[in-house]
Amino acid sequence: MEGVKSDNPKILVVEDENVVALELKKRLKKLGYLVPSVASSGKEAISKAGGFLPDLVIMDIRLKGDMDGIQAAQTIREEFNIPVIYLTAHSDEETLKRAKQTEPYGYILKPFEEDDLRTAIEIALYKHHSEHCK
Repeated sequence: MEGVKSDNPKILVVEDENVVALELKKRLKKLGYLVPSVASSGKEAISKAGGFLPDLVIMDIRLKGDMDGIQAAQTIREEFNIPVIYLTAHSDEETLKRAKQTEPYGYILKPFEEDDLRTAIEIALYKHHSEHCK
């Protein structure tokens, strides 16, 4: 992988729309991040997060199946202490209220700009590192 150092952050993408997931993975790789895996459901996200312990999870809120992204993010935070950024098209009051309770490190609305994504990731990684690596 050209230009990718072994210490580049690993990101787990959780998105149930395959086209969106592949595009996001491509954009993240272009920005220099490693994307070892993509999950399409909440349960799969938890399993993969525990399997390779990414530095960050980018989570869609609306997922197919019986667990949404907010529930999955809560479990990932509690079990693995991995920061989560929500990437979603939903910003209604109830969704925001539920999402805030999981203490996300960011909330990006679709469609998004690459600079917004990169900035949110860098701030989330820095904040998590400074809070947990003192």
